[in-house]
Amino acid sequence: MGSKIFKTLDEQIEILEGKGLIVNNPEKVKEILYRENYFFINGYRHLFMRSYKDKKFFPGTTFEELYATFLFDRKIRNIMFKYILIIENNVKSKISYTLSKKYGFKEKNYLDPKNFNQDSYKAKQVNDVLNKMKRQIRVNGKQHSATMHYISNYGYIPMWILVKVLSLGIVSELFCILKPEDQLALAETYNLDSETMSIYLSLLSNYRNLCAHEDILYDNRTQRRIPDTKYHRDLDIDMTDDEYNFGKNDLYALVIIMKQMLTDNEFRELMYEVGYEIDILDGKVDTVPLNNILNKIGFPDNWRDIINME
Repeated sequence: MGSKIFKTLDEQIEILEGKGLIVNNPEKVKEILYRENYFFINGYRHLFMRSYKDKKFFPGTTFEELYATFLFDRKIRNIMFKYILIIENNVKSKISYTLSKKYGFKEKNYLDPKNFNQDSYKAKQVNDVLNKMKRQIRVNGKQHSATMHYISNYGYIPMWILVKVLSLGIVSELFCILKPEDQLALAETYNLDSETMSIYLSLLSNYRNLCAHEDILYDNRTQRRIPDTKYHRDLDIDMTDDEYNFGKNDLYALVIIMKQMLTDNEFRELMYEVGYEIDILDGKVDTVPLNNILNKIGFPDNWRDIINME
């Protein structure tokens, strides 16, 4: 396998033009490639190519269309990140309230292994998660203003403060080691069962990290798939081999998760923001039909109908 070598901005443009991309303003394109990174922008080329094997752009594809798709993904990523943070804060608040009320508000109380799942096969997982949380107390105790305040003035860190320094990944793991009755109590606040809640938290953590690191979002597919929901059925999403084609491990699956975990107003605002960016993209891309791009993202043609569903 040949090694990849450094290419100048002019050489990068030559590569794109060699694949059939129209570059109308080379100087502007060089400025964009220098600022944004050729590799990141080139990650969207497959939307505009005839096939993975051919590696040629559809006739008439312009750099402006390619860059518009790159910017669209960034805007959608930022929108999703904002609403994932809202859900993260809500989940942390509910978990800290539940554990503090039931088991006590000092770490020696709420981190007592007896307060978590007592099944023998969960013992190692319980120990690992609690150790991660204790490590966060040690690491952040005197670095985070809120935790430092409680340690200095009260000698302990209550759960509702500790969750501020816990990653969503650790919170997802924490949910998995809760006693079944505590899991159910939290899941039911979202009208979910415990297993579905566990899957949702895991996927939210996955997407949070993806968004925070500016990874490509539009064609991301998660390893875990969300369970079938009434929204899959009511949207009449096409199926292949008894499996829904959209909304299972793609970006629309994240939309379905948010439908169930945001308030109605928050979800409506999310969808309006997403719709605004889709409309902008539709006005800038002519070579590829918008539905093709949306289906690549995982959005069914009637993706907006979920807004008014109960």
